[in-house]
Amino acid sequence: MALAATALRRYLLLLAQEHLEFRLPEITSLLSLCGGQFSGEQEIRVNSPFWILNIPSEEMARGLMKRTVCAKSIFELWGHGRSAGELYTSLKNYPTDKMLPYLQSDSTYKIHIHTFNKTLTQAQKIKKIDALEFLPFKGKVNLKNPEHIFWILEDYGMNPNDVPEEPTHLYFGRWIADGQRELIESYSVKKRHFIGNTSMDACLSFIMANHARVKPNDVVYDPFVGTGGLLISSAHFGAYVCGTDIDYNTIHGLGKASRKNQKWRGPDENIRANLRQYGLEKYYLDALVADSSRPIWRKGMLFDAIITDPPYGIREAPRRMGSPKETVKSVERSTENHFFVSSSYHLSDIFFDLLKFAAEHLVMGGRLVYWLPIYRPEYTEEIIPRHPCLKLISNCEQMLSSHTSRRLITMEKVKEFKDQDENSYLLDGQYMPYRGHNSFREKYFSGVTKRIAKEEKDNQK
Repeated sequence: MALAATALRRYLLLLAQEHLEFRLPEITSLLSLCGGQFSGEQEIRVNSPFWILNIPSEEMARGLMKRTVCAKSIFELWGHGRSAGELYTSLKNYPTDKMLPYLQSDSTYKIHIHTFNKTLTQAQKIKKIDALEFLPFKGKVNLKNPEHIFWILEDYGMNPNDVPEEPTHLYFGRWIADGQRELIESYSVKKRHFIGNTSMDACLSFIMANHARVKPNDVVYDPFVGTGGLLISSAHFGAYVCGTDIDYNTIHGLGKASRKNQKWRGPDENIRANLRQYGLEKYYLDALVADSSRPIWRKGMLFDAIITDPPYGIREAPRRMGSPKETVKSVERSTENHFFVSSSYHLSDIFFDLLKFAAEHLVMGGRLVYWLPIYRPEYTEEIIPRHPCLKLISNCEQMLSSHTSRRLITMEKVKEFKDQDENSYLLDGQYMPYRGHNSFREKYFSGVTKRIAKEEKDNQK
């Protein structure tokens, strides 16, 4: 259902050209977090860097930009068209009373030009700015510190090998706010104190927190916490964070280091140190050594969000605690004479345990966000694990290779967990399609082996 038309104002969103599939779910989630709702009438060209959104207020637009890492900037849209003539006509039809507060004689301003897929000369830019002299600007130009900034934005299409002479879309608007793109650099894993083999990219970590609609004072949990990378993004947004992991050394910051040219982890390489590095230690609850396949939490709704990246056998093996009665995979020794017996943990079981845990322990309306590995030749939507208490919100693909990918799955709790829901995935033959996940590792390395063999054959020609 669209927002009421009388309450809407039109805004132009300028988006980054990476992680394209993740952008719409992020913006939709953040609008709902800010109290709005994504309209089915939005002018969205999914792969385009320019989206026109209907948002009730400038305050909500600013709230959106305080969170997003997928969008660069947002503008109050004054006019747009498919040609310069259409843009000028649109601007002339924009209500003067909405323009005047920003065009007063005692104000300062500047006009900035942004082009996508084309570079303009300074002379061309000046010519385009001069063409807007019909607008009733009364203030003075100030290029260094203006009160108001206006942008001309031009879209020259998506094909760098076929750039048209004239833009396909033109926009003019008042700059409102920038997004949080700087977080990608300031939280870069390269600069992080404590990392592991599978530490999550900073941009994707923030995207996951946004898909989960993490907000201040939430409690966020990661059952495969590793070095805590996913806790950091949630803590940045003011949530209290905790996690568990089966690996004793990782939780305690012991053992071999993951960094090149470093043999052993230092005395202060641990999850707490990571949050301290960013001034977020006050949001850190704790991390425990625990097996995600075994219950350790009291019954009831405990978490506002569960955000995780389960191991799927490429860099880290999926493991659970073994027993003498099981076929034991290995006996491992950690420092301080800590031993544990591990056995294989099938991927299908990992995901169903995860969904069952989320159904039981998420608050109503809470979200589960996790990565699901996919062998692309066999992918259908039917292999996405489901649970009657959880609604699928979004499903976004990130390519790993020509034949494999992983999908960021976002689910929302919509129904209270009952005892009869515990093994609901076994009903109606639904369980069988998901068994294919168990052989993901073999399929992944099979593809790598075939690629290497093909390259060697080609080199011999």
